[in-house]
Amino acid sequence: MADGSLVELRENVISNEALSAREIPKALSDVTDEFLAELYVTQIQNNDGVALVALGGYGRAELCPSSDLDLMLIHKDRDDIDSLADRLWYPLWNEGFRLGHSVRSVDQTLRLASTDLETATSLLNGRLIAGDSDLLQDLLARNEEQWVAHGLDRLDELARNVRRRHLLSGEVAFLLEPDLKEGRGGLRDVHAINWAVRAGVEVPVHDHERLAEAYEVLLEARVELHRLSRKRGDVLLLEDQESVAAALGDRDADVLMGRVASAARTVAYLSDETWRHLDRESAEAVSVELEVSGLTVTDSEILVLGDPSTDPLLVLYAAVQAMHSGLPLARESLRLFADRQVDLPDPWPQGARDLFVELLKGGQRSIPVIESLDYFEVWTRLLPEWTPNRSRPQRNVYHRFTVDRHLLETVAEAARLTHRVQRPDLLLVAALLHDVGKGYPGDHTEVGMGLIASIASRCGFPKEDVDLLSRLVENHLLLPDTATRRDLEDLQTIRTVAEKVETVEFLELLAALTEADSIATGPTAWGDWKAHLVETLTEATADFMSSDGSIRRRRRSFITEEIEALMAEEETVVQGSGDTVTIVAHDRAGIFSRAAGALALRGLDVLQADAYSSDAGMAVSQFRVVVPDTPVDWDRVIDDVYQCLHGHLAIDARIAERARVYRRRTALAAKQVGTSVVFDVESATDATIIEVRTEDHIGVLYHLTRAIAEMGLDIRSAKIQTISNEVVDAFYVTGSDGPALGDLHRREIEAALRYSLKKVE
Repeated sequence: MADGSLVELRENVISNEALSAREIPKALSDVTDEFLAELYVTQIQNNDGVALVALGGYGRAELCPSSDLDLMLIHKDRDDIDSLADRLWYPLWNEGFRLGHSVRSVDQTLRLASTDLETATSLLNGRLIAGDSDLLQDLLARNEEQWVAHGLDRLDELARNVRRRHLLSGEVAFLLEPDLKEGRGGLRDVHAINWAVRAGVEVPVHDHERLAEAYEVLLEARVELHRLSRKRGDVLLLEDQESVAAALGDRDADVLMGRVASAARTVAYLSDETWRHLDRESAEAVSVELEVSGLTVTDSEILVLGDPSTDPLLVLYAAVQAMHSGLPLARESLRLFADRQVDLPDPWPQGARDLFVELLKGGQRSIPVIESLDYFEVWTRLLPEWTPNRSRPQRNVYHRFTVDRHLLETVAEAARLTHRVQRPDLLLVAALLHDVGKGYPGDHTEVGMGLIASIASRCGFPKEDVDLLSRLVENHLLLPDTATRRDLEDLQTIRTVAEKVETVEFLELLAALTEADSIATGPTAWGDWKAHLVETLTEATADFMSSDGSIRRRRRSFITEEIEALMAEEETVVQGSGDTVTIVAHDRAGIFSRAAGALALRGLDVLQADAYSSDAGMAVSQFRVVVPDTPVDWDRVIDDVYQCLHGHLAIDARIAERARVYRRRTALAAKQVGTSVVFDVESATDATIIEVRTEDHIGVLYHLTRAIAEMGLDIRSAKIQTISNEVVDAFYVTGSDGPALGDLHRREIEAALRYSLKKVE
């Protein structure tokens, strides 16, 4: 036997720093081969009619550190085959290996492969480890013949599997945490193309070369992910990206994820081309009448007959026709544009802007068209400013997509909302370019304002429209930030927004852009709660601008008749149901923070909080919480609140213990969040706003509100928001001398708040 167990042999390979990620899969496969071959020899003396076969990734000699071992023991009429198999499998199971294992005769294997796609494709990568080589060669040759003979049916099934897998696993190129193996543009897509080639599908040599280069990038990332995380799984999580980048020699994780995205885009495009080619061969010809000369439909694709060097608008005409018809642009036409497309003059020629906007109106239908142009670097000939944003990651859990895909998704969402605005063209262009500054140094909003102004002028928009587009970029976060961080019952909040938007028409554009941007960002950026807040703010602002300065329709106060009745009874009452906790008690310092502490002990994240004190000395605190997947045990929550209010629970100690046991994911974003404390006296009528930004940890709200109470402040209301790993909490407070806080008091408050946060770091 080999010197050492298989676990030890593999560990020597995995921990060998002299081996690169490119070398690890072959080295792991080699040591595994050696061990299994020796095991086979010691356990099976009679080789005749038996063979041990490596399948799948192991068959390709591409074992990753946490890969399963896919093995098959084939035989020809061996009565002792089950006992032979046990002698091979049990030593591996005893070492803790996960096996994909089977024992079959050649005929049984072929019958199964004729109906089972996974068996057939795994055999296409079959490789002898030990035993009867003639037996295996017979099996592999007959499986190959069978695969080719049933090519069309098997390829149809394979194509369906590819589509289903893409739906389940998402896109490697654009997702924050991509599945390197199963996602669209991942390793499995390259395997599927290779299996299609084995069935007779022709793939150009140049495509094979590009696939090989892209495959190597993805495989190396998968190897290092396995090597560093020491666990199964192919999703490259945020918390692993920096480590994987360092192991592969990338400057940082942004560089790594940019390389992964670029490789995945290559694989995804060539995969789509492969299966689209097969669909064209099996489908009936599509009859579509194009409205533009120089374009025609051939084999269900749009073919360009004209010359882009003499007709610079041809690319936009072709893109619009592809969007409307749902037919792809032929690959040779995309190459033609890549080779011969000339830059549009400044300003764009007559008709270019209308075609550009028409393309954006297509919504989801526009995305594959624009991405195909971008893949061949034609899109950046129209918008050079797009280049720094291509495949640019946004590495926090708030964003689902890379910058470029987020912008296209925002356009698609905005296309649904054009009926709500008077200028759909401005909405669509703003949606496409609102984050275009993210690819450049500096504040992305400030940079984006200048970029969109330059682009809009080049497109031919008049100056007033250029200024309006620049203002849309400048204020594209105004509504969501205000709605989630400011008191919407405060007249000053509404007045501030009204002064910035200036007109109801601009407000309508901004509201539509906000909704489109938020939905395209991800599920944590938009939901019923946030939609309601933004709608409330928008309507209140519109009413304010249309009136004499008063708000005709205001959000209903949380002080209901029921709560007023409870306050009149002057008893401590805690109610919890749905997503809301309400506490009525005698007004005294620390009620708000103790209630927040009780919620933290139960793992409830606060979305919004309000506080009110009556002249009769009663206080109301109300918290709206994020409802978890499992139902909230309100009886236990209410009991905890009562215990905390009466000082019967060691809140600090209990929260510290919970933080140790239920520690949040350590890397929800690319960079750590620094702490800032800002005092705002202009945005509230009768209070000072203290806005705190800090890293999200268990108990943050409790410690902040406790510090505020200890500094002699009353909390009138609070807006709580968590974005990725960043907490943004805004507290409306008043001091013993009124809403204004002196300079010395502010400095001491800030010191107290910063010190309180050290307890949760």
